[in-house]
Amino acid sequence: MHGLGNDFVVVDAVSEPPPSTEFGNLARRVSHRRLGIGGDGLILILPGEKAPFRMRMFNPDGSEAEMCGNGVRCVARFVRERGLTGLDTVPIETGAGLLDLYLALDGDRVTSVRVNMGPARTLRGEIPMQGPPGEEALAFEFEASGRRFVGTAVSMGNPHCVVFVPDADAVPLRSIGPEIEHHALFPQRVNVHFAQVVSPRELIQRTWERGAGATPACGTGACACLAAAFLNGLTDRRATVHLPGGDLEIEMAEDRTVYMTGPAEAVFEGVWEPD
Repeated sequence: MHGLGNDFVVVDAVSEPPPSTEFGNLARRVSHRRLGIGGDGLILILPGEKAPFRMRMFNPDGSEAEMCGNGVRCVARFVRERGLTGLDTVPIETGAGLLDLYLALDGDRVTSVRVNMGPARTLRGEIPMQGPPGEEALAFEFEASGRRFVGTAVSMGNPHCVVFVPDADAVPLRSIGPEIEHHALFPQRVNVHFAQVVSPRELIQRTWERGAGATPACGTGACACLAAAFLNGLTDRRATVHLPGGDLEIEMAEDRTVYMTGPAEAVFEGVWEPD
C-alpha cells in the first residue's frame, strides 16, 4: 500500500500470527527493493489492548518508528475494506498513542482518511533534543554540512526538524539530510524537512526520513511543517502541503491538536516465503 507514494508492506497480523518475531530483520529483508518486495517500511496490524487494532511500523534499516502518518491511513483503509471492522471512525494504537481515524466512504470504498494526529509538541524534552528540556525549540540555529541553518523541532509522537527555505527543490537533500538526521542535537535521530512557504495556506515540503532516507511523502512531517510554520507566524492554522507524491490537508486547532487528511491506496498483494 502507499500514501502519496510513501509505500509499505502491510501485514495482517490480526487474522493470523505474524510470520516472525524478529521484525527488524524481517523489515530489512522485505523492504529491500531488489532482494525483497520493496518499500519505505514494514507495517504490522496487530490486535490492540485499548483499541481493536495496533500498528507497528519498522523502517527499511530495521529500526522501529513511533508513528507514520501515511502508514496509519493505509492501516485504516486496510481494516475497513478487508472486513476487519465496520466502523467509520477507527481507533488505532500506535507508538505515539491512541489515534482516531475518520473514513470518507464511497459505498464500501475508502476514498480518504482524516487523522487526529494528537498535539504538536515543541519543548526540547518532548522532541527529544539537547538543551533545557522546558525550552521551546522554535527558530534555533545549528550547523550541519559546514552550513548554518535555522530550525524548528516538533514532536508528532516522533521527532522532526523543520528548516524553512526559499526554494525546497534546490536543497541537496541527499547530502544534507543524513547530516541533520544524525546531528548530536537529536539523541534519537530526527526526521528532516525543508519547507517552502508559498502562501499563508500553502507549503512545499521535501523530506529525509529517519531510517528510510528521501521519501516522496511524510504525513507526520507535513503535520510538523504546518505546526512549525504557524508557530513561527508564517502560515494560517490550515494549509495544503505539497509533497513530491501529492498533497495533504493539514490543520492545527487552538489546543495544538493536528489533523491530517489524505489518501491511501492498495497496490498489490502476495505471499512472502521466507528462507
